[in-house]
Amino acid sequence: MDITLTSAIVNTATAMSNQEAAQAVQVSVLKKSMNAQAAAVSTLLEGVQPPAAPALASSGTLGTQLNTYA
Repeated sequence: MDITLTSAIVNTATAMSNQEAAQAVQVSVLKKSMNAQAAAVSTLLEGVQPPAAPALASSGTLGTQLNTYA
């Protein structure tokens, strides 16, 4: 086998291995970032009070069959 061909194959394999390691690090950083964002959003949503629903009518002709509001 030619030395240059062997050297090229070794260099290509090394480059691919380095690229795989870099991608694994990038995915790990991305996951940590997404988890931090999820925690921040969760904290923000805990502080939000849902609007109070209006009281439903219990008698009469209006509001006892269908309740709609915006």
